[in-house]
Amino acid sequence: MSHLFTPLQLGPLRLPNRIVIAPMCQYSAVDGTPGDWHLIHLGHLALSGAALMILEATAVSPEGRITPYDLGLYSDANEAGLARILAAVRAHAPIAVAMQIGHAGRKASSRAPWDGGTQIRPDEPMGWKAQAPSAVPHAPADDVPQALDRAGLARVRDDFARTARRAARLGLDGIEIHAAHGYLLHQFLSPLANRRDDEYGGSLENRMRFPLEVFDAVRAAFPAERPVWARISATDWVPGGWDIEGTVALSQALKARGCAAIHVTTGGLSPAQAIKLGPGYQVPYAQRVKAEVGLPTIAVGLITEPEQAEAIIANGEADAVSLARAMLYDPRWPWHAAAKLGARVSAPKQYWRSQPREYKDLFDGASFGQR
Repeated sequence: MSHLFTPLQLGPLRLPNRIVIAPMCQYSAVDGTPGDWHLIHLGHLALSGAALMILEATAVSPEGRITPYDLGLYSDANEAGLARILAAVRAHAPIAVAMQIGHAGRKASSRAPWDGGTQIRPDEPMGWKAQAPSAVPHAPADDVPQALDRAGLARVRDDFARTARRAARLGLDGIEIHAAHGYLLHQFLSPLANRRDDEYGGSLENRMRFPLEVFDAVRAAFPAERPVWARISATDWVPGGWDIEGTVALSQALKARGCAAIHVTTGGLSPAQAIKLGPGYQVPYAQRVKAEVGLPTIAVGLITEPEQAEAIIANGEADAVSLARAMLYDPRWPWHAAAKLGARVSAPKQYWRSQPREYKDLFDGASFGQR
């Protein structure tokens, strides 16, 4: 029996297999509100057979967007736009849907990747002043961000909580708090970005304080019967930056607060990062968090082959795998993985006739006759 296709419990959420669609920004929203592109994109991925789909990084405020085209959940218009799309997904796809919520911090006000990804300065059209733990820019040539004062910290916490309440009204199955990839909460964690001299800077305990306060605010605002978890960059890949020891300590603190899982990634904080790429290159970090913290971990990063994903789960290196680029390239990746591993997967009945003859038991409940 395939380990990849066994059920997994994320807090109160039961998943039928261990394949997760990772959050992937589409840079296609208007003032934070999704449109028809998101309907097509998310509807397509929802039919994949994966157990869980995590919506792209969703900003908790306009100034928290990475680009002017980011998805948001800070207005009634945002909420209504997402409600339309989620209704269509739920009507046709048996998949759990969670949302990643975050704030870009000093990496805000950027161009879309296909436009170069560079910062849009505050005096340029569509640009705004970025906010951060400290007045330290992401890249040397970037505009210096505004350091958040106490009122700013309270406002950001409240923004996270308000977004969590909107997510609850939308019926989302879970929330992932984005504390990775160099965005605001990661900036608080890393000594490379956090130069504060108050209780939110300096020691590891102080640097973890604001991300933990945000987690507490989100957990209190989201229904107790639905899970909240975090995505964390396990290392900055820069000497003197955030590292795996801090990640373990943060994960232990999150576990004590009711965190359901840790989605383990790396990098994103500094242009000076030197990442050692290779198949499954981030999996050892997920394995260490799993071993030392005891929470379910989700591994991500150059996991592309079914046999590779199967081995990660079978060897106890992680509890689930998440796929991003591989899922965009092959939106039926879970179908193909099930075929290779001798497992079964959910698929809409309209697609049952696509089942190859050699995999006649591939789809759950598949039976198709034609006159």
